[in-house]
Amino acid sequence: MKDILFLLLTGLIAAYLCWYFYRRYTLNKALHNLYYLMGFAALLVSGLLLIFLGMGILASPYVLTVASLIPLGISMGLAEEYFPSWKKAFKWFAAVGFLAIAVTSIGGMDALKKIAVPLFHGVAGLVIFVGPFVAKGAPKGFFWVGVGGLLIGLGGIALAFITMGKQLLFFSPEFVMLILTPLLFLMTGAFALGFAKKG
Repeated sequence: MKDILFLLLTGLIAAYLCWYFYRRYTLNKALHNLYYLMGFAALLVSGLLLIFLGMGILASPYVLTVASLIPLGISMGLAEEYFPSWKKAFKWFAAVGFLAIAVTSIGGMDALKKIAVPLFHGVAGLVIFVGPFVAKGAPKGFFWVGVGGLLIGLGGIALAFITMGKQLLFFSPEFVMLILTPLLFLMTGAFALGFAKKG
């Protein structure tokens, strides 16, 4: 019941953020809003799948592939909006990362998946964590997006290690399952707080 409640709350915030970025895109057609929208739409879909199909679907390669769009989409949005000098290179990195995660996960290439998932999730998470703190022209309070990035990085990498049959530090499978839904809620709430500062 706890998991369902946190997932519902997460879904409500994610749905609001989808609407928020869609509305912003219709106003100014800025591409970064589409990337943010993609990330939060993937979060919304992932949350709904967890509600209706249960936590067991986390082992599905298709769910892992869809979930990879969360950090990749948000990090691409940040690169597009605040770091124009390397946004093009980062788009290629994100595209290659998504394909690598999809092919290695769905194709059952476990050895390569052990490299692809932590690498691309880790870099995207690092961009979301560090980016808001160093972005020029970002509104005051935008650091909350960085807090969300820290949470998504920790949760995502811990989850990735578990799906590979490994453990990251004290993140045992039982512990990750215990904190996963509250972590998703806190992460989404931090993103909402940070992005709300943009007006």
